[in-house]
Amino acid sequence: MSNVLDTFLTENLQELRDQGLYNEVDPVEGPNSEKIQIRGKELINLSSNNYLGLATNDELKRVAKEAIDKYGVGAGAVRSINGTLDLHVILEEKLAEFKGTEAAISFQSGFNCNMAAISAVMDKNDAILSDQLNHASIIDGCRLSKAKIIAFKHSDMEDLRAKAKEAQESGLYNKVMVITDGVFSMDGDIAKLPEIVKIAKEFDLITYVDDAHGSGVTGKGKGTVKHFGLEKEVDFQMGTLSKAVGVVGGYVAGTQSLIDWLKVRSRPFLFSTAVPPGDVAATTAALQMIIDSTELHDKLWENGDYLKAGLKKIGFDIGASETPITPCIIGDEKLTQQFSRALFEEGVYAKSIVFPTVSKGAGRVRNMPTAAHSKETLDKAIAIYEKVGKELGIIK
Repeated sequence: MSNVLDTFLTENLQELRDQGLYNEVDPVEGPNSEKIQIRGKELINLSSNNYLGLATNDELKRVAKEAIDKYGVGAGAVRSINGTLDLHVILEEKLAEFKGTEAAISFQSGFNCNMAAISAVMDKNDAILSDQLNHASIIDGCRLSKAKIIAFKHSDMEDLRAKAKEAQESGLYNKVMVITDGVFSMDGDIAKLPEIVKIAKEFDLITYVDDAHGSGVTGKGKGTVKHFGLEKEVDFQMGTLSKAVGVVGGYVAGTQSLIDWLKVRSRPFLFSTAVPPGDVAATTAALQMIIDSTELHDKLWENGDYLKAGLKKIGFDIGASETPITPCIIGDEKLTQQFSRALFEEGVYAKSIVFPTVSKGAGRVRNMPTAAHSKETLDKAIAIYEKVGKELGIIK
């Protein structure tokens, strides 16, 4: 290794460790469900995005196995050559039905979906109004587009309106887009989409909603745009297929012309091998389950409300979450890391979230209850939180 590189890595890694900002990766030994095993220890799992428990669903496993037997383990090519299987077409038809749009396009992940879609439409002659708490993939997609990035204060509609007015009246930009998460993953609050759409209409903004944590969760499972009845008002409905849907991938749903454009201008579609057939088939079946029944959705919300009430009652700061995402906000990074490690020792896996995922001084343990959790399991987790919280002086 280069001496320069070795010195750089050694010094900076140690600095991160000293500040409590180094993230340890914990391999899971088995399925990622209600309980998980790490380093031979069984733990209550409160860190998974598997909101509906579909990642380990027996029917989806069966569907995936059948697809593998028929199509193989890989798609064999990029989508634009001969990597588009009939399974991909069926999935995209199901996605359009799911999101209430004319058409949809699927990608290999939610992250590269944002990288692809934003840069396919916006360029250096444009501007993007982006919520300050938008996901990293949105930020990177905006940077890749080379458009002027104008951040507005989180969910501050007065600030958005002022900056939209200034951007449009400046005459500097060909197009202006407003981008927001549908559900903000660190705090669990929901974007003010009706107000955003109203401002977008007033100033002729392109609207883009990243509903990674809303699809399957809000709008009776159909997402945040559906929650507000705005399917015909939002230009880009983007989401992942790896959280509530339980498999892997990302998508954009919108008009047929938008999807046609993305098929010829979004780089992961053109230059990265398509999602494997087993995953595609399982995703389509999972979407059908969410469309057909709200049972898992309702159980998720019941568990989320139960955990929130329990943690709040014993004195934790859970912020202003409007969704099952339940942060326990600690603040100090080192204490946050210590809290997460102590929970682990007592039997709960709740990963610490610190800078740069959240701002400095805003460290938290983020809890992700799912439809798979039982009340008994949640009660046990709450009891452990109380024990550890009191031992560390986080609660009284």
